[in-house]
Amino acid sequence: MMMEEPRVVFLCLLILTTLQQVVVSDEHQPLSKVAIHNTVTELDQNAYVKATPDVLGLEGQNTEWVTLKYYNPKPTVDDWIGVFSPSNFSASTCPAENQSTSPPLFCSSAPIKYQYANFSSSNYKKSGKGYLKLQLINQRSDFSFALFRGGLTNPKLIAVSNKVSFSNPNAPVYPRLAQGKTWDEMTVTWTSGYGINEAEPFVEWGPKGGKLIQSPAGTLTFDRNTMCGAPARTVGWRDPGFIHTSFLKELWPNKEYVYKLGHRLFNGTIIWSEQYQFKSPPFPGQNSVQRVVIFGDMGKAEADGSNEYNDFQPGSLNTTKQIVQDLKDIDIVFHIGDLCYANGYLSQWDQFTAQIEPIASAVPYMTASGNHERDWPGSGSFYGGMDSGGECGVLAQSMFYVPAENREKFWYSIDYGMFRFCIAHTEFDWRKGTEQYKFIEKCLSTVDRQKQPWLIFLAHRVLGYSSAGFYAAEGSFEEPMGREDLQVLWQKYKVDIAFYGHVHNYERTCPIYQNICTNKEKNNYVGNLNGTIHVVVGGGGASLADFAPINTKWSIFKDHDFGFVKLTAFDHSNLLFEYKKSSDGRVYDSFKISRDYRDILACNVDGCSPTTLAT
Repeated sequence: MMMEEPRVVFLCLLILTTLQQVVVSDEHQPLSKVAIHNTVTELDQNAYVKATPDVLGLEGQNTEWVTLKYYNPKPTVDDWIGVFSPSNFSASTCPAENQSTSPPLFCSSAPIKYQYANFSSSNYKKSGKGYLKLQLINQRSDFSFALFRGGLTNPKLIAVSNKVSFSNPNAPVYPRLAQGKTWDEMTVTWTSGYGINEAEPFVEWGPKGGKLIQSPAGTLTFDRNTMCGAPARTVGWRDPGFIHTSFLKELWPNKEYVYKLGHRLFNGTIIWSEQYQFKSPPFPGQNSVQRVVIFGDMGKAEADGSNEYNDFQPGSLNTTKQIVQDLKDIDIVFHIGDLCYANGYLSQWDQFTAQIEPIASAVPYMTASGNHERDWPGSGSFYGGMDSGGECGVLAQSMFYVPAENREKFWYSIDYGMFRFCIAHTEFDWRKGTEQYKFIEKCLSTVDRQKQPWLIFLAHRVLGYSSAGFYAAEGSFEEPMGREDLQVLWQKYKVDIAFYGHVHNYERTCPIYQNICTNKEKNNYVGNLNGTIHVVVGGGGASLADFAPINTKWSIFKDHDFGFVKLTAFDHSNLLFEYKKSSDGRVYDSFKISRDYRDILACNVDGCSPTTLAT
C-alpha cells in the first residue's frame, strides 16, 4: 500500500497540471467576452465621447494615435470604450448562424478593440470624466468610439463619438514577403481596399540602384459564407478587403532589391505605398552565412494596452521587438502556427499583419498552420475542435503565401542556401499511408546533403517530444500518434532538428531516437548525431504552458518563458543554435554542430539499408 501512495500523488499532480493548462491555453479570444448581441441602446444626452484628430495618415502613415475624452454622468467601474469599424456599427444587419436561429435585436459586429473607461483615469468613478490614447491602424473603413455601461456582458450604449478615418482608407498596406516555389522567386502579399474593378494592383521593383520594372498582382477576397461557423460568420465577421500577391522572379542570389506596392486607378492615378527593400535568397547549396529565426504561437497584442490577455502583450510585442532589432542579422523567419489567435474575429488579422510589418516586409515570413487557424468540426480537420472560431483555414491561406502545391493542404518545402526545410500541417493526418506522409518522405529523401547539409523539420503540434503537463497526463510526451510513424523517416534521412509550437514554452531534447538519447553531448556536437534533436519553441507570445512535474532523461533544457530560436549556418560544416528570451534578446541556451560531409553519410541505427561485404 505504501508503494501506491507516491504514484497516486504523482497522478494527482499530473491531473492538476493538465487542468491548469486547459484553463490557460483554452481561454477565449478577448473580443468574445463582449456580448455585443446583448447591447441595449440607452443614449444619455449629457454623456459624450470626443476623438481627435478626426483625419489620420495625412503624411501617409498607416498607424496613428487617437486621443479620446469622454464623460458619463453616472460612472461605474465597469464602463468601457469600444472601438468600432465601420463607424455605423449598429446600422448593419446581422445574419443568423443558420435558418433556425434568429439574429439578435441589436445587431453589430464586435468591436475591434476595447478598454475600460478608468484605464488611464483613476478619478473616473468620481468625476465621470476620462481620457484614453488608443492606437489605430488603417483598416479600409472609418472608426467610431462608443461608451458603454453595464460591463462587457450586459452593455448599455450611452454615447458615440464623432467619426475618425484615415485620409486614404483603401491604401495598400502591410506587405508580407514569402519565398516562392523556386529559390529565385520572392512573393509579395498585401491588403488594400481596391478591388479589380477599381484599380490594377502591381509591384514596382528592381535591384537597389538599378532599373525598376512592374509586375502584376493577383487579387483574392472572400465573403461571410466562406467562413465555417460563428463567430467568423456572425459578430466576428469584418470585410477583409482585397488581398494581392505578386511574384518577383529570376532574382540574383543575395542581392539587395527595392520594391513598392501600387494600384493604378482607371483614371490613370497611381496610389503608392512607401518603398521597402529585401535581400534575395541564396542559391541552394551556396556557402555563405545564413540566419534563420523560428518560433510559434505568438499572437498579436495592442501597444495601447487594450483588449488583450494580460500576458499576451509582453510576450507578443517583445518577440516582435527583439526580431526587429536583430533584423539586419536575420535572413528568413518561420512562424510555425497559431499566428494571431483571431479565433473568428477577422479584424485581428489586420492588427497582426500591421504588428509584423517591419519583419515581414523585409525578410520572407514563412508560416505553418496551427489549430487556431484551421480546426473546425466537419471541415476536414484531423481534430474536431473549434479553435479557429469558424475560420477553418481561410484567413491563414489567404493572408499569407506559402509555396504549397495546394494551399488548403498547408504542407510545403523550402530550399534556402544550405538548408532544406520540410513544413508539415498537423491539422491534417500525417500518419503512414496518407498523402502528407508521402510528401514528408519525399521532402526528406530528395535533399542533396552535400549541398544542403542542414535538414530541418517544422510542424505546429508536437510530433516529437514535449514535457508539457497535458501531454504527460496522456503518457505520451507527444501529440497522440505523433512520432510513431515519422520517427522512422527522421532517422532514416538523418533530420538534424525538428521544431514544434503548440506548447507555449521552450524545451530542447538530446539527439534522440525511439525515446533513447543517441548522443551524450549537450552543447558541442561533433560528427554524426545518430538521432534528431527535438525543440519546442511555442513561447512566441501566447499564454505560457506549464511543464509536467517530472524530469525526463531526454530533456536537456527547459524554459517557462517567452522566446524564439535563431539558427546560423556558417558553412556546410558548422551550425550554431541559439534560444533567446523575448524579454531581453539574450541567449539562454545554445549548442553547435560541427561535422564533415562523410559524417552525414555514416550509418546510424535504422539510418542505412542493410549491406553485405563484397567477396
